Amino acid sequence: MKNNSTGITGKIKSMSDTNLLLLITVVVFVLMYIGAVLFLGKGFLKPQTFCNILNENAALIIMSCGMSLVMITGGIDISVGGMAALISMSCAVLIDRKGGSLAASMMLALGIGLAYGLIQGFLVAYLEIQPFIVSLAGMFFARGMTTIVNTAPFNVQSKAFAALKNTRVYLPFGSVNKRGVFVHSYVEIGVLVALAVVILMFIFLRWTRLGRNFYAVGGNKQSALMLGINVKRTKFLSHLICSLLAGIGGYVYFLHVGSGSASHAAGAEMNAIASSIIGGTMLTGGVGNIIGTFFGVLSLSTIKNIVASAGFDQAWWSGITVAVMLCLFLVIQSIVLSRKSR
Repeated sequence: MKNNSTGITGKIKSMSDTNLLLLITVVVFVLMYIGAVLFLGKGFLKPQTFCNILNENAALIIMSCGMSLVMITGGIDISVGGMAALISMSCAVLIDRKGGSLAASMMLALGIGLAYGLIQGFLVAYLEIQPFIVSLAGMFFARGMTTIVNTAPFNVQSKAFAALKNTRVYLPFGSVNKRGVFVHSYVEIGVLVALAVVILMFIFLRWTRLGRNFYAVGGNKQSALMLGINVKRTKFLSHLICSLLAGIGGYVYFLHVGSGSASHAAGAEMNAIASSIIGGTMLTGGVGNIIGTFFGVLSLSTIKNIVASAGFDQAWWSGITVAVMLCLFLVIQSIVLSRKSR
């Protein structure tokens, strides 16, 4: 009879790097959440607690999907946070100061994302400038333009925008409050957008030819060229799609905060990179999974909530914990790579 542990080991060895890293991410998130329930109280058991994680991180989920796509091709984009701030301020000014419609503000957000994607994609793919330098310039430009659009932060007063911002999708489950009244859990409209992006990106990368091309280019550019893949066009499209998703994520972020400010989405690009890495996307390219990125965002947010609930609510404790978690997953990725070389 075959030893059970030997069988499990054989299955792990036969798994692809992408699936193995996805499995590790999901297991870590589940264990982390169970630990929070056991040691930090039953507040984590309430469905709304999990829904709030989604509500607060819907924009980050969308931006992280775009970040993962670029990282799969071997690139990076650190301008997504600045884009979110620029989109929030520009849309706030358009709606509140210029009397623009919601549709016009949505088109503006997509337009900013498209412009960034076209310019940055061209510089990276066709002029072969390092993506870090290009996106660094894009980040500085976005932060500067946000201040030029409007200096002082302000809340949007438009009734139409407030109605959209306060739209809630109530779920068939919930919890009983202290008064004994059953309260349905809810998610914001941005969560539906984020989940749709995750599903579409997963299907796109897994079952389309272009999606497979992204993996091929990130895995080995020379081999991709020999297979007849247009490497420059593939890299250009990866940055274009990433920026478009950043435009969508920026508008979702705007819907969540309901204001414009130059300080908005500070550090969002780093959180997107961290979520992608935790989700199993390798900085070397060629390996990544959008579902893993989704769980990476959830893991990142959950560990921050755990640290805050444990009484370490100072900002540096959260940063230290995220750093330790990120290093842990980088070590795991290194082990997975060494497994392949053996």
